[in-house]
Amino acid sequence: MSKVIVVTPTYNERENIAQLHARLRAVAPEVEILVIDDGSPDGTAELVDELAARDGGISVHRRDGKQGLASAYVLGFELALERGADRIVQMDADLSHAPEDVPRLLSVEADVVIGSRYVQGGGTVNWPLHRRLLSRCGSFYSRTCLGLPFRDLTGGFKAWRRHMLSSVLSRPVESDGYAFQVELTWRAWRAGGSIQEVPIIFTERVAGVSKIDRGIAVEAAWLVPALRLRR
Repeated sequence: MSKVIVVTPTYNERENIAQLHARLRAVAPEVEILVIDDGSPDGTAELVDELAARDGGISVHRRDGKQGLASAYVLGFELALERGADRIVQMDADLSHAPEDVPRLLSVEADVVIGSRYVQGGGTVNWPLHRRLLSRCGSFYSRTCLGLPFRDLTGGFKAWRRHMLSSVLSRPVESDGYAFQVELTWRAWRAGGSIQEVPIIFTERVAGVSKIDRGIAVEAAWLVPALRLRR
């Protein structure tokens, strides 16, 4: 049986992490969760330790303070590869990505499977207009700049095969936020990987506060075209 590790960065996700763990274990009990916590003052890491001791299937790697989404994912990916994962899933800890969709992503035979809000059958729930516009415009902008055929380039719900993730991480990642999601998909595409989108419903978080800010969009505006220039 292949080993699957779900990597999820956290900062103040205590209100959501227990539900993520329970829901994922209900549909995929063999999957391990690796939490990369950036010093959450709300005790997220401590709760993960409690869940690990009680139920298993989850662990936490602590970092000192907020260091950025991209670096959290890269560290989580590297740790998952070191632990022998054959498939690595990246997803948000705030339940905007449904844990019940993880088995569906893993069932697809592709090097990268994108949980897509913008293919037929996908969508968003309870997302404010400005967030919808930012996400859709970001995907359109990235698709146009890079010539990629995929509809959802800014989403962070993906399943990777080990060899492809190792390939895209073979050199340092240059971006964060939306641009980070685009950069990894771009690298996989340039490497000749098979990439497939499957529809998901993205639900705005109920508990906690969104970490997205304007700086992430500004970064993407100049980094995305830079990816093509550096190819």
